[in-house]
Amino acid sequence: MPFDYTLDFHQTDFRRHPELYRVGKGEQGVLLVEPYKGEILPHWRFRTPEIARESSEQIYALFLDYLKAQDFVGADMARKFLQMGYTRARRYANHRGGKKYAGPVPADKKGQSGAHGRAELPRSPEDADKAVAASIFKEKWDQARQHPDYIRQRLDFEQRYGK
Repeated sequence: MPFDYTLDFHQTDFRRHPELYRVGKGEQGVLLVEPYKGEILPHWRFRTPEIARESSEQIYALFLDYLKAQDFVGADMARKFLQMGYTRARRYANHRGGKKYAGPVPADKKGQSGAHGRAELPRSPEDADKAVAASIFKEKWDQARQHPDYIRQRLDFEQRYGK
């Protein structure tokens, strides 16, 4: 089942209603699903390797806590924040200022995914600190998605509620 963007994310408590959650693709819903967004977002930082290490360790600790509590939605959200730490740090490593695409969305491309019809900006010289920060998050993201309890809980969740 696809990620459902029609839900009232301001009012829905996904801890109380896990049946409404969908894993989706990649980072879908990472900044929407409460109360997890509010619990994890304050720890999410990647400006320097030191900050990325502390952040990824804090988020991974939350991931383990959610697994221990049999809270798959929380664990999956923590996994998404680790993934987003990697992808955003990589974007900033490749594009100074984090801007990947040029200009406004053309009228005929509104509502499309990805670059929304915009041209990708040329890469900047790689920012070494952001590249290291990305690799730190990538390591924790890989640990999370390969964790045996995460894999088991994800299969259980998908059998019960769908993907």
